Amino acid sequence: MAPTTDKKKKGVLRSIDYWTILIYVLLLGMGWMSVCGASYDYSVETDLLSLSTRSGMQIVWIGTSLLLALVIMLLDERYFDMFAYFLFGLTLVLLFATIFNPHTIKGSRSWLVLGPVRIQPAEFAKFTTALVLAKFMSRYGYDIHRWQDFLKTLGLIFLPMFFIVMQRETGSALVFLSFFLMLYREGMTGSVLFTAVAAVFYFVVGIRYSQTELLYTPILTGRFVVLLAIQVFCCVLVGVYTSQWKKALQALAACLGVTLLALAFSLYVIPFDIYLVQLALCLLLTAWLTWQAFHTQLRQFLWIAFFAVGSLVFFHGADYALNNMLQEHQRTRINVLLGLEEDLKGAGYNVHQSEIAIGSGGLQGKGFLNGTQTKLKYVPEQDTDFIFCTVGEEEGFIGAAGVLVLFLALILRLIHLAERQVSRFGRVYGYCVVSVFLFHVFINVGMVLGLTPVIGIPLPFFSYGGSSLWGFTFLLFIFLRIDAGRNLAQQQ
Repeated sequence: MAPTTDKKKKGVLRSIDYWTILIYVLLLGMGWMSVCGASYDYSVETDLLSLSTRSGMQIVWIGTSLLLALVIMLLDERYFDMFAYFLFGLTLVLLFATIFNPHTIKGSRSWLVLGPVRIQPAEFAKFTTALVLAKFMSRYGYDIHRWQDFLKTLGLIFLPMFFIVMQRETGSALVFLSFFLMLYREGMTGSVLFTAVAAVFYFVVGIRYSQTELLYTPILTGRFVVLLAIQVFCCVLVGVYTSQWKKALQALAACLGVTLLALAFSLYVIPFDIYLVQLALCLLLTAWLTWQAFHTQLRQFLWIAFFAVGSLVFFHGADYALNNMLQEHQRTRINVLLGLEEDLKGAGYNVHQSEIAIGSGGLQGKGFLNGTQTKLKYVPEQDTDFIFCTVGEEEGFIGAAGVLVLFLALILRLIHLAERQVSRFGRVYGYCVVSVFLFHVFINVGMVLGLTPVIGIPLPFFSYGGSSLWGFTFLLFIFLRIDAGRNLAQQQ
C-alpha cells in the first residue's frame, strides 16, 4: 500500500499545472512589493522583513499560504467531494457566530477575534460554497432547468450571503453573486442574466437622471427612459422567446406611437409629465401579455408579463431602497459614483486620491518605495482595498498593465482547466473559482479607478491580510488538486 501511495503522490506532482502556479507566485511577489510600498514609512527607519511591519507580516501570510498549498496538493482530491457539505456547514456556523461578535472593526462584525489572531470567515466561505455547489450540482439527476433544483442551488448561494450581510459586510456578500456566471455556463437560461443587466440599467438610469427634465418639459428623463425601456424589452423578449415577431413589432409600434404622441403634445401643446401615460402603457402591455399566454397556451408570454411587473416594482422600489434602506455611507458612495454628489472630502475622497496616485505614476512609475501619494498616506486603505493605486504610482502604466495581464492570464488559464475537466464536479468548481477571481479583480480595480462602487473587497494576492490570502489560496489550489486528479485518472 505504501509504494502505491508514494507513486500516487509523485504522479500528482507531475500532473500539477505549473503554469498556474507560476502566475500565482508572480502575483504573490508583486503583491508583497506593493504592500511594502503602501506601508513603508520614511519617518522611521524600517526593516521590511520585521514582523512589527505589515510587509514583514505579509511574508508570514505568504509563507503559510505556500505551506497550505503544498498540503492541499498532497491530499486526495476525493476528500473535497466527500467533505463538501461538512465544510460548508462549518463555515455557516462560523458566519452565524460572527454576527454576534462583540468586536466591531470599521463598522463591520465580519471578524472573529481569538486573542491576537483575527480571521474573517467570509473569505473562507467562498471556497466552501464553491465546493458545495459543485457537490450538489454534480449529483445524479440534477437538472438546472428544474425549478426545485434551481431554487435549492440559489439557496446554497444566498444563505452565506444573508449571514455576511448581517455582519454589515455588504461588499463580501456581493462576491457570491459571481457564482451566477458559473450557473450560466452550466445551462442557466440567459434570461436570468438579461434580467440582472436590465435591473442595473433601471437603477443607474432611473437614479442618475431622476431629477433631470427632458427637452425643457416637466418630463423626468429617468422615468421616461426606464419605462420606455421596459416596453421595448418586453416586445423584444416576445419576438425572441415566442418567435412571433409580427405580434412583437405590432405591440412595440403601438407603445412607441402612443409615447411619441404624448411627448409631442407635451412639447408643442400643453407641457405635462407623460409618466402616467407611460405607466398605463406598461400595465396595458402586461395585460396583453397575460391574455396572450392564455390565448396561445405559451408560458413564455406569462414569464414576460412577470418580467414587466417585476421591472416596474424594482424601478419604483429602487429609489425607496436607496434613500430609506441603505446606510448613509453606502448611499453617499452610490451617489458619488453616479455623479450626483462630488464629496471629494468624504465618500469620494478615497477614489479621488487613488486616481491622483495612479495618474502621478505616469508611464514607468516613480520606482519602488518612491510613491509620494502613498508614502504621505493620502489614500486610506492603500495597503488593502486600494492597493492597486500603489501599483500604479510606483510601477506606472507599464507595471499596472503587467499586473492586469497576469490576472487575465490566470483567469484564461483557469477557464482552460475548467473546460478540460472530465467530471461535472471539477468543471463546476473550476468555474466558481473563475467567477470569484473575475469579480474581485474587476470590482477592485474598477473602484480604485472610480468606475465601480467602493464596496471594500480585496485584490487577490495583493491586499494585505492573512484571511483573504489563505482564502484565495484554498480556492485556487483545491482546483489545481482536482485538475491533477483528472490527469491521474486519464493516465490509469
